[in-house]
Amino acid sequence: MDGTDFLLGGVGSMAATLITNPLEVVKTRMQLQGELAAKGTYHKPYRSVVDAFITIAKNDGYAALQKGLAPSLCFQFILNSCRLGIYNTANEHGWTKQGNGNQSILKSAFWGAAGGFVGSALASPFFMLRTHLQSQAKAEIAVGYQHQHSGMISALKDIFRKHGVQGLYRGVAVTMPRALLGSGGQLAAFGYTKDFLVRHPVSAQQSDTFVSTVAGAVGGTVMAITMTPPDVIATRLYNQGVDAKGRGIYYNGVVDCFVKILKAEGVAGLYKGFWPHYMRIGPHATLVLLFFDELKTMRRKYYEAK
Repeated sequence: MDGTDFLLGGVGSMAATLITNPLEVVKTRMQLQGELAAKGTYHKPYRSVVDAFITIAKNDGYAALQKGLAPSLCFQFILNSCRLGIYNTANEHGWTKQGNGNQSILKSAFWGAAGGFVGSALASPFFMLRTHLQSQAKAEIAVGYQHQHSGMISALKDIFRKHGVQGLYRGVAVTMPRALLGSGGQLAAFGYTKDFLVRHPVSAQQSDTFVSTVAGAVGGTVMAITMTPPDVIATRLYNQGVDAKGRGIYYNGVVDCFVKILKAEGVAGLYKGFWPHYMRIGPHATLVLLFFDELKTMRRKYYEAK
């Protein structure tokens, strides 16, 4: 193992983001529509995942489906270089295994969560910028608070000028538990499934790519289920407007946001945008872990050939 594991984890996640970012745009908007409104009392511009794609393309143009791509790439690179690098380091040192050499779900979850915790904290400003840019839309289909940013760099400068570093890290308190649940669950499921398939192959011709793909898909499913409620809270906290002192105009913090969503929207409000989230996180998680494993294989072959 060397430091390139961190780089490969980041590069693999960026490649996956290029493919899955449109679903992130759809998920963000569906999470914001009907904010703090009871079911049936608000206009619903995005009725389903397919309808959201059509509505966005029709009103904002096809390019809008890749809104927030720059901060998405930055967020995913920082997040996954940390979580995959830390997890892979622990895995190669045997820290994720039981005494008999088999993969431990609890130990895998711990190291996956630890990596996600560190990565999400460092990448928090880009999560906020991604949310701001992805929610921007024409008035006819706009949902949530509309930030008037012209791009990622100008947004960074504007937020820092008005509210300093604290403004850039507003909402970081929810990204860390979000990552703890999502990353821990995903990598524990990924590691256990991969270890199980290696010990119990489904066929004699089972390839490493097949194992990585199946394990990634299982990990992505677990991630979507555990991660959606804190993801909705994160989207709401990051997207809300702020007053002159940098305080949120809708929510005071994670607990306040959680309580207000439950009161106004019910439990279903915490699962808004679940299907685009699931449709994105499954392929995204699969692609990230597949690309990561493939890049590690390429690196190994390169060193073996020297």
